[in-house]
Amino acid sequence: MRHTRVSDLLSSTTTLPEINAKGWVRTFRNNQFIALNDGSTLNNIQCVVDFENTPDETLKRITTGAAVSVTGSLVESKGAGQKYEIQVAKLEILGDSDAEKFPMQPKKHSLEFLRENAHLRVRTNAFGAIMRVRSVLSFAVHSYFQQKGFVYVNTPIITGADAEGAGEMFQVTSLPLDNLPKNEEGNIDYKKDFFGKHTNLTVSGQLEGETFAMALGQIYTFGPTFRAENSNTSRHLAEFWMIEPEVAFNDLNDNMDLAEDFIQYVIKYTMEKCSDDLKFLEGRLLEEEKSKPQAERSEMGLLEKLNFVLENNFKRVSYTEAIDILRDCTPNKKKKFQYIINEWGADLQSEHERYLVEKHFKCPVILFDYPANIKAFYMRLNEDGKTVRAMDILFPGIGEIVGGSQREERFDVLVEKMKALGIDEEVLWWYLDTRRFGSAVHSGFGLGFERLVLFVTGMTNIRDVIPFPRTPMNAEF
Repeated sequence: MRHTRVSDLLSSTTTLPEINAKGWVRTFRNNQFIALNDGSTLNNIQCVVDFENTPDETLKRITTGAAVSVTGSLVESKGAGQKYEIQVAKLEILGDSDAEKFPMQPKKHSLEFLRENAHLRVRTNAFGAIMRVRSVLSFAVHSYFQQKGFVYVNTPIITGADAEGAGEMFQVTSLPLDNLPKNEEGNIDYKKDFFGKHTNLTVSGQLEGETFAMALGQIYTFGPTFRAENSNTSRHLAEFWMIEPEVAFNDLNDNMDLAEDFIQYVIKYTMEKCSDDLKFLEGRLLEEEKSKPQAERSEMGLLEKLNFVLENNFKRVSYTEAIDILRDCTPNKKKKFQYIINEWGADLQSEHERYLVEKHFKCPVILFDYPANIKAFYMRLNEDGKTVRAMDILFPGIGEIVGGSQREERFDVLVEKMKALGIDEEVLWWYLDTRRFGSAVHSGFGLGFERLVLFVTGMTNIRDVIPFPRTPMNAEF
């Protein structure tokens, strides 16, 4: 008999005379009641075993973590809190689990302990919920862009270009590290490497994405990106996923409209599809908040925070206006900020971004027109010669979640900016071609997918919203 998912059994509208369910034992009590979960839902289904007619050897093997198959009838439950349960007629142990050694016992575990057991942590309620939310959010991303007629483009993971110009990249090579070939100048001879040149793992698919937008009109990428940034923080990963749409003929205002509409769509979609998981994660966050000092607790619950983003138009504020607000605000004057804002041109930190969203405007904020010297080379220079058509979207509890810009479509201006920053024109000859042949206004943005999952799940550490986190000194699993 084909097995039925636990989620389908729990949502059944009628009792069923014969069904089969398979999953993993969460708990087994009184030698009679199995709490069975197969990952399809947050909720377990209770399976009632006829212990008097079940061999002791079999009962002893029903332990937390064991994989089992149960066949029987779906009946109305006599216990509280559940509509149906399974009256077990036949039970089979599919895979044993040593109760003394299985790490995921039915008790509260620290997040650090769970990270050390990332291969098993998804068997807990919290991580099962997080990964189901992540999956639905991922589908929502594709759903949104496909409905809008965007073309999904797979940009290269191995590249010779550094889109951000930061140089924090993982190098890719097939050269023998213990005997690197050298050229006449005594430098590493990359002509003898696999690709015949210096290559890295991508930090962004944007530059390649732009070339496709200038032919297909509107495209998006959604794939892994890598940063060799030695940041051991709760907001940074060395490997993460990026969503990057690029749209021909869109200016910065169009770009802001697209980003706002996109974010609200994917959050709304996920709230509709994952209501049980999000309610559970809201309760989990509430419990976690109780252990914090009152001043550090969130002013909003998880669902309230998500609705806050859906129900409020994003406030659009220039960088210059934001600096004036921050310079004159109480936390800055009383030196409560870790980074004091003294003058125009400062690179805003998370504490400043969160102040603007949570305290001053009390709604999501889009900052635009940043100083050119703190933004990337490809952003369109404004007529003032000192700011660029850049934008960042700021969210409560997290700060920046989206970064984007109108791209510099003028060939001469782009070349001058590259020269000023020491970026080799020969390396990006193909990128400059898009400005040589049929250039036009175009815009795009990047959204770190894990930051979005972090916001939607209410988790506070980015390592807890990706299956196997890659961070400095950690590539386990």
